[in-house]
Amino acid sequence: MRLRALLDTDALGLRLLGGEDELDRTVRGVMTTDLRDPSRYLSGGELVLTGLAWRRDAADAEPFVRILVQAGVAALAAGEAELGAVPDDLVVACARHRLPLFAVHESVAFATITEHVVRQVSGERAGDLAAVVERHRRMMTSGPAGGGPDVVLDLLGSDLDLRAWVLSPAGRLIAGSKTAGPALQADVCAKLAAEHLAAVRTGRRGPHRVLLGSTTYSLFPVRSSGGRSAQGSRDVRETVLSDWLLAVEADAGDWPEERLDLLQGVTQLISVERDRRDAARTVRRRLAQEVLELVQTGAAPAEIAARLRVAAPVLLPGLGAAPHWQVVVARVEWQDGDLEGGPVTQSLLEEILVDPLATGTEPSDRIAVAHTDDEAIALVPLPAVSSEHDGSEAGIIADLLLESVRAPLSAGLDDDGRVTLGVSASVHSAEGLRGALEEARHARRVAAARPGRVCAAGHQELASHVLLLPFVPDDVRRAFTARLLDPLRDYDRRHRAELIPTLEAFLDCDGSWTRCATRLHLHVNTLRYRVGRIEQLTSRDLSRLEDKLDFFLALRMS
Repeated sequence: MRLRALLDTDALGLRLLGGEDELDRTVRGVMTTDLRDPSRYLSGGELVLTGLAWRRDAADAEPFVRILVQAGVAALAAGEAELGAVPDDLVVACARHRLPLFAVHESVAFATITEHVVRQVSGERAGDLAAVVERHRRMMTSGPAGGGPDVVLDLLGSDLDLRAWVLSPAGRLIAGSKTAGPALQADVCAKLAAEHLAAVRTGRRGPHRVLLGSTTYSLFPVRSSGGRSAQGSRDVRETVLSDWLLAVEADAGDWPEERLDLLQGVTQLISVERDRRDAARTVRRRLAQEVLELVQTGAAPAEIAARLRVAAPVLLPGLGAAPHWQVVVARVEWQDGDLEGGPVTQSLLEEILVDPLATGTEPSDRIAVAHTDDEAIALVPLPAVSSEHDGSEAGIIADLLLESVRAPLSAGLDDDGRVTLGVSASVHSAEGLRGALEEARHARRVAAARPGRVCAAGHQELASHVLLLPFVPDDVRRAFTARLLDPLRDYDRRHRAELIPTLEAFLDCDGSWTRCATRLHLHVNTLRYRVGRIEQLTSRDLSRLEDKLDFFLALRMS
């Protein structure tokens, strides 16, 4: 805004004392000060408001004005309340340095002037930013990418002083402005994603406001600019686990419509980058689909190996040796069963398999995911281990895979959805892929038999009794555990005897009286009394392997 516009605003009570030829100067901000040297707080273009408390005598005016001019301020406005009038020495000093000077009537609060300037400058910046965003949108939609979401987030930071980040539905940081300061902590990202998904599932209209500690964030959905969500998805569950979100460190509840519209434009711009990223994944998805079809139709290993040789350079550019492979199978299922889960599961699995600490839009370029019906299948290459290692290779561990994303995904699944996932062992050749696929599918079924909204199982569990337990019919499980454990639970409830914890510890110590007594901080005789009571209540003998095994299985199934 121009100084002339301030002078023409009667409500501000400004009277020009000097600098009429400089009224076309641009005001970029406002600052109130009574410091003798406020230079450290000035960046140029400000309207400086002062109550003149810094002035002791006429000699103080010249150095004060010189400091303001060197800092590049737009003008000085002096209040009349302190001295009754603006001193002549200040008028002369401002005239000498060609610094416009206003007198502020004692009836006008500095806060009124500050609010007016901030509102006007912010509105102009928003208009400028909207024009930049529109130009950037045209560049990204009609030609090469203009720098990705980071560019527009930098604009939000530099022009509107807004700290903003783009997050995945699993809470991974995809982009952030350089002016946003330190990156958001992983736990904050996860909480914001969980709050966003929970709000989306309830049908609340964005932006969603979230208070974490003392910081307020406003969350804007970033929906795909193409496909179902652009056409008005019939069901929010079709996209809730795949859409990105824009997190802004601000309370958007008080924003005018113009600023909200601008942020909506920013989300549309980011969605263009999201669609571009998805298009870039097409090659990897097609490779995975081709390999999967060959494996499932029983193609010759040589044919599968040839296809893998084509896939390896795409997934691992510059890799010298052929990689090992792991297969991951995932499924998103909804309670009513009438939604196709394959595409959403495919997108979600691509995100889950990325290191949660990785940033950017393309850290998943070493993952190829196909989908069939409601199932998504990932072909994950592992670089071959050099000879200096012990022969094992780093791989995906099922227990750790969902650890950082469990909270956000559970919020998105609400009470009617589940994500289950299975991981195979690594295989070193095409011959092993069919077995790896079946292994991953079987592990996923083991995970599906467990309670919880987000569950995973790995190949290690398929060589254990754990494999058998999920497939025991529910009525058989209940009858078996009730017969063995209900007498102990009833006794514990009446006498607080802790027979169940004692039984668990005794079995975990392989029946060792000494180790179990030490673990429970009991005398061995006390432990023998408890074990005797367990045997008496259940008519079992804990010295017999068969009875130990029955108790062990009952505890696992309960």
